[in-house]
Amino acid sequence: KLPPKKSGEMNILTQEEMQRFLIQAKQDGYYELFLLELGTGLRLGEICGLKWQDFEEKTGRLHIRRSVHRRKGGGVRVGETKTETGARTILLPPSTVEVLKARKKKSYSDWIFHNPVVPEVPMDPSAAYSRLKTLLRHAELPPIRFHDLRHTFATHALTSGVDAKTLSTILGHTNASFTLDTYTHMTTDMHRKAATVVGGFLDEIM
Repeated sequence: KLPPKKSGEMNILTQEEMQRFLIQAKQDGYYELFLLELGTGLRLGEICGLKWQDFEEKTGRLHIRRSVHRRKGGGVRVGETKTETGARTILLPPSTVEVLKARKKKSYSDWIFHNPVVPEVPMDPSAAYSRLKTLLRHAELPPIRFHDLRHTFATHALTSGVDAKTLSTILGHTNASFTLDTYTHMTTDMHRKAATVVGGFLDEIM
């Protein structure tokens, strides 16, 4: 058997870089797409596969039900999510809910992010990837991959206190152990902080 393919090195945007990136995205008209990505960590095909019927305005829930893939001969095809746990429901931040509500009022397509020329068709993942590269270049940021936006979300979620089990559900991972293995560099730092906190209150007791 061939050895498992090693995943590429993670490149994470800092909070300051995220701000610069979103400002650029707003200027270029792709604010909603990348705000949603940085707030959910969806896979590229998943975010392109979102329909308005997947978005609950009142509750702020977003249902991940399908994924869009590029065909070799051109065009796109709509299929299932990457894994069984890929089909999931995410609770969006209130600010993101309001942004999507505003977009829906102006939308004339069933797809949240559609092909700009043919609105009946979802956005081509390669087009979203190309737009990412353009935005990064204009914002003078490192040329990261789209998947690194997913890593950026996960890393900042962990450092903000989101537990690994909850994060694995949001990301659509098969189990929490995969999430822990993927972000070992972050969980190690969190364990150090936990040890410091525990040591602090034990010292007070002693």
